[in-house]
Amino acid sequence: MARETAEIPAAAQRQLARSEALQHAVQRIRALAPRVMVFCGRGSSGQVGVLLRYLFEARLGMLVAAAAPSLVTAYDARPDMRGALFIVISQSGRSPDLLAATTRARQSGALTLAIVNDASAPVPQAAEIVLPIEAGPERSVAATKSVVLSLLMGARLVTTLADDLNLADAISRLPARFAAALACDWSPWTDALAAAPAAFVTARGYALAAAREIALKLTEVLRLPSLAYSAAELRHGPRAAVTAKTPVLVLRPDDETAASVDELVCDLRGSGANLFVAGGAHATLPWICADHPVCDSIAMLLPAYRAIESAAHRLGLDPDHPPHLAKVTQTL
Repeated sequence: MARETAEIPAAAQRQLARSEALQHAVQRIRALAPRVMVFCGRGSSGQVGVLLRYLFEARLGMLVAAAAPSLVTAYDARPDMRGALFIVISQSGRSPDLLAATTRARQSGALTLAIVNDASAPVPQAAEIVLPIEAGPERSVAATKSVVLSLLMGARLVTTLADDLNLADAISRLPARFAAALACDWSPWTDALAAAPAAFVTARGYALAAAREIALKLTEVLRLPSLAYSAAELRHGPRAAVTAKTPVLVLRPDDETAASVDELVCDLRGSGANLFVAGGAHATLPWICADHPVCDSIAMLLPAYRAIESAAHRLGLDPDHPPHLAKVTQTL
C-alpha cells in the first residue's frame, strides 16, 4: 500500500501522456448526445462514481443515476436504457455482478464505457468503450493507485466533453501536486484514531467522493467503524453521534461549498468535537496551497492513504492484507 501510494504521481503522469482512448470515448459520447448517465461500481470504484455524478451534473448538465447490480443479478430487471451512457468503474474488471450489469445495460440500449486498470478483463470486454487508467500492477488489497487514477480518468473525460480549459490546465498540474500532497503529514489525525470507537469523515460537493473513500479505507485497513457524510447531511441525524471520542476529518477544498463546510467546522469545534481539517482558514492539518477544487478533492486522498498505512503498522495490522478480503470480490 505504501509503495503503490508513492507511485501515484508517476502513474498519473503516465496516464496524462496518453489520450487516444479518451478522444475516441469523447467522440462516441458526443455522437450519442446522451441525456442520462448511469454509473456502476462497488467499494472504492463506487466512490469514483460519486465524483462522476457531481462532474456530469455540474459540468455537463446531465442527469445521473447509480446502478444497482442486484436488479440484474437477483431480480432479472430489464430497464430501458436506450440513449443512456452507462459507465462501469472497476479495479480488476472481474466482478461477476459488474459484468452482468454491463452486459444487460448494453443489451438494453445503453452506450457502455468501462474505466478499468486491466483492459483485457471480462468487464471491459463486455463494454463498447474502454478507458484504461494506466495504473500498472496493484497488489495491495487496499486499493490506492487505481482509485486515484480512476478519479483522474473520470475528471479528464468530463473535462474534455465540457471543453473546460481551466480544469484541463489544473489536471496537467496534478502529478506535481500529488507528489507535494504525499509530503503532508496527517499522522496527528490517525494518532487520534487509535483509541476511538468510531470515526467520521465529512466533505461536500466534489470532495464527498474522497470523504467516502477515506472512511472505507479506515474501516478496511484500520478495522475502525467509520462513516462519511456530506457536511450538510452530518447536521441531521448523524450529528448526535459526534463526540470528543469520535474524531472527525473534514476535507475543505476552496469552492462554492466552502462556506457551509466552514460553518460546520465552527459548530463542531464549539461543541468540543475532535476535529482535523484539511484546507481553508480553519485547517489543522498540513495541506498544499489551494488549486482547482476538483483536483484538490482528488489530491487529498494521498496524505490520508499515507497516514492510514502508517497507522496500520503502528497498531500491528497488515495494511496490504485486511482479513476476509480479496483483491477481486466475487459478488452477485
